[in-house]
Amino acid sequence: MSSTARIGVVSGRPPRRGTPGAPVPPDLPPGQVINLPGRGEVFVRDSGGTSESPAVLLLHGWTASADINFFTVYASLAESYRVIALDQRGHGRGMRSMEPFSLEDCADDAAALLDQLGVGRAIVVGYSMGGPVGLLLARQHPGRVAALVLQATALEWRHNVHERAVWRLLPALDVGLRLGAGAGFVAWVIRVAAREAPELGDYRPWLAAEFQRATAHDLVAAGRALSRYDARPWAGQLDIPAVVLVTTRDSLVRAAKQRELAKVLRASLLEIDADHDLPLAGGGEYARLTRLSVDKLAAASCFAPPVTAGHRRRLFGRGRERND
Repeated sequence: MSSTARIGVVSGRPPRRGTPGAPVPPDLPPGQVINLPGRGEVFVRDSGGTSESPAVLLLHGWTASADINFFTVYASLAESYRVIALDQRGHGRGMRSMEPFSLEDCADDAAALLDQLGVGRAIVVGYSMGGPVGLLLARQHPGRVAALVLQATALEWRHNVHERAVWRLLPALDVGLRLGAGAGFVAWVIRVAAREAPELGDYRPWLAAEFQRATAHDLVAAGRALSRYDARPWAGQLDIPAVVLVTTRDSLVRAAKQRELAKVLRASLLEIDADHDLPLAGGGEYARLTRLSVDKLAAASCFAPPVTAGHRRRLFGRGRERND
């Protein structure tokens, strides 16, 4: 469970200085609350852009928010794309519902948001839990997903005994969070991450505050939905260009499962020597590989001019690209 709670991001820019201990955020795209008729209100980041700007929809991971998971990629993507990111239900400032949490509902929320914003098709980036939501969006709303970038995710999470044992710990997680253990654990995780990534700097209080927007009930409900998710019967039927970013040292989603996802989707592979906390511990590299993946798919989908050789050289580095 520890790797799950470590999802986040860091910025490659020097932190802005503010009052010590105050939750100073990085630079973020404009945010607004949007009503999805018949569904509820969602908090959305939208960089804007012209009608010709291809749209990129960002779907964050479990226990995170859009800002935690993606703030390091916003600026880079917004140079060429309209960047849209929502806090999914039960997370961050996302909608709260009396209905049981389901990944299918999250996918329908995303489709309804694209409708409200007048976006026909989008390149969808899904990290961890965002991967299943992106796949379900493609399945439930054909034609809305132009391409998929799936990162540190899998077709399912409880195929073996160890994974089933991990998910059975959810009731204990629920009790711990309700008793206040979550705040202390998040503070410890961010403190450890800051030792690996000093550029977190003054963002540490902001990260802690963002992590604590969700309630124990909502996080555990989302975890239960993830434990039941299984796309193996239908994922191979999707005919959508895709890139899978494999975190090869991932302690939550084994690299073999990530490669299996890529094989089923007939996707290109990018691999990086990192754990599931890549966006927190290696935000700069995470941002670079995300931009590389989106550029690759945008060119293939005729969403944007092909990436120039010079830009590709600037983007491509330690991540190893494979086309299987």
